[in-house]
Amino acid sequence: MAVTFRRLERGSLDLMLDLSAQLYAREGLEWNRARSLRAAEELIAEPERGGIWQIGVDGEPAGYLVLTICFSLEFGGRFGLLDEIFIADAWRGRGIGSEALDFAAEWCRERGIQALRLEVWTGNAGAIRLYQRAGFALEQRHLMTKQL
Repeated sequence: MAVTFRRLERGSLDLMLDLSAQLYAREGLEWNRARSLRAAEELIAEPERGGIWQIGVDGEPAGYLVLTICFSLEFGGRFGLLDEIFIADAWRGRGIGSEALDFAAEWCRERGIQALRLEVWTGNAGAIRLYQRAGFALEQRHLMTKQL
């Protein structure tokens, strides 16, 4: 099984957007195609901020991931944020998520980034186990957001 990561470009976002809608539905989040498309196109136009990759298995699309670069004094500067990762149901349980996490970590290391963060729903026990096996640690903090 060959897992590949293809960086998406403007005009190649339809499948990623379809998978994004599935992710948001699964997590019970409000999804807006126009907003997601606009944000994806902005990220693609500014590759120094990160990117979007289609995850493929043996030439078949299996999911996607969105990785961005943020900044924090706590982490000594830039850190990676694995903003979204989704593996389609038909491909789950085959180690693809682990390979995607390794890809994200290596992408950060290549840029001198020393920390990688992600968000996970507290009720998503399977994802939490996957992330912990990959070396992510649960923190005793609450993520808080204010829409502007």
